[in-house]
Amino acid sequence: MWFQLLSLLLLPLWTEGSDEIHSLEYIYTALSKPIGLPGIYEFTAMGILNDKEIDYYNSQEKLKIPRQEWMKERLDENYWGKGTQSRRSKEQWFKVNVNILMDRMRHNSSDIHVLQWRHGCKGVQQPDGSLKFKEGFDQYSYDGEDFLSFDESNSRWIAPVPAAQPTKKKWDDSQTLNQYTKGYLQKECMDWLSKFMYYGEVDLRKHSPPKVFVFAKKSKNPGNMVLHCLATEFYPKDVVVEIYRNGIALTERDGVLSTGVRPTGVRPDRENPDERPEETFQLKKSLEIPENDDREYSCKINHRALKEPVHKTWDRTCCDCKDNKIGIIVGVLLVILLAAVGGIVFFLYKQGIIVKNKAQGSKDNDSGHGSSNSNSNENLNGGKQSPNGNDSSSKNSEEENLLTDVKVTNGTQGSKDSDSGHGSSDSSSSENLNGGRQSLNGSDSSSNNFEEENPLMNVKGSTDSGKSSVQNEKC
Repeated sequence: MWFQLLSLLLLPLWTEGSDEIHSLEYIYTALSKPIGLPGIYEFTAMGILNDKEIDYYNSQEKLKIPRQEWMKERLDENYWGKGTQSRRSKEQWFKVNVNILMDRMRHNSSDIHVLQWRHGCKGVQQPDGSLKFKEGFDQYSYDGEDFLSFDESNSRWIAPVPAAQPTKKKWDDSQTLNQYTKGYLQKECMDWLSKFMYYGEVDLRKHSPPKVFVFAKKSKNPGNMVLHCLATEFYPKDVVVEIYRNGIALTERDGVLSTGVRPTGVRPDRENPDERPEETFQLKKSLEIPENDDREYSCKINHRALKEPVHKTWDRTCCDCKDNKIGIIVGVLLVILLAAVGGIVFFLYKQGIIVKNKAQGSKDNDSGHGSSNSNSNENLNGGKQSPNGNDSSSKNSEEENLLTDVKVTNGTQGSKDSDSGHGSSDSSSSENLNGGRQSLNGSDSSSNNFEEENPLMNVKGSTDSGKSSVQNEKC
């Protein structure tokens, strides 16, 4: 009893503890056919270390290239050459297997279909600086839905859909393949994670503290406003953001909404349109409250780059609530003004002044309001009118082109350059999605380049670094 109570009391401290978790993952994405849009390729692969892209490959350039300067400096040409060969082999493997799945599911080849594979590992940093294995993952997805994943604890494949059952059976029948997959995740992947952490130690240890903004904006619901707590431009992505009311932390049950952690995105004032997004993140939490709510609201943010949590109290200002009130006032004044003008016009009409002017106008035989020699006259709204009475002013219209029905989960497509599994075309011992044999050491068996890839697949639509980001709607 006391032990359980003590555990509950210590739980928040443990949740926000100082244990650092590091990760290495590779994500591959293959389309069933090219779609002809800039920046979207038939096949892409990407390595990601601690949420930072470290290498990249696409089916147009067909080269594995470094995305971090320290990767370029610490790994020689032989590494990148072998990595390029490995990625090209995987590209061919994916091209074959996306067609296998389309046939199996009886999907039309005229539509776009997507096959993705994501695999990697996570490690917890120990007091001596070493990394201890925490978990591994090896997953495949088709059209953004889970297709197949590896159960590391039981060394077997999980098939959430009937179409994946044939592949599961073939792969589970090969215990050598399953043992290799488990070994890769727990040992090989962790070796590369440790090596990369060592190579990029200086850059990877650079932490960016969050910038904090607390503000309110008018709500769509009359009489309410929305309180926002925004943390932005922080790295790494792990952060704790809480909204407090009178010193008590609020949760989803109290109506708190969260955008989730997202990339900060590309600067709107960038000069280069191809500029890559900053490698920082942002998160916003929101709560709708009455405009006359006089309780105290604050925002608390905790991040490893901060010496202590930031606690910022809302100053009770609302960005655009006053504008709304001013708009109402202006609207009322306009109504009063229009009523006054109407009264004056009615008075002039009763006095016969408006009728008299009209009669004079008809004696002049004008085709306009008061001009006797006009070819183009003004209509009652002040716009020009042609002699035949047609309004000559043109109305500009804007049309939008909408791209639809492109089912692409364009994401942090990753890659593992020394796969010993499904992604390699010159094979003899692991299996493709149809149960065909494939080599366990893949196209990259050299010790210089087996860091990244292993044999199996299933990723659930990943997202690109440049994807949707929370807009910095600061006052």
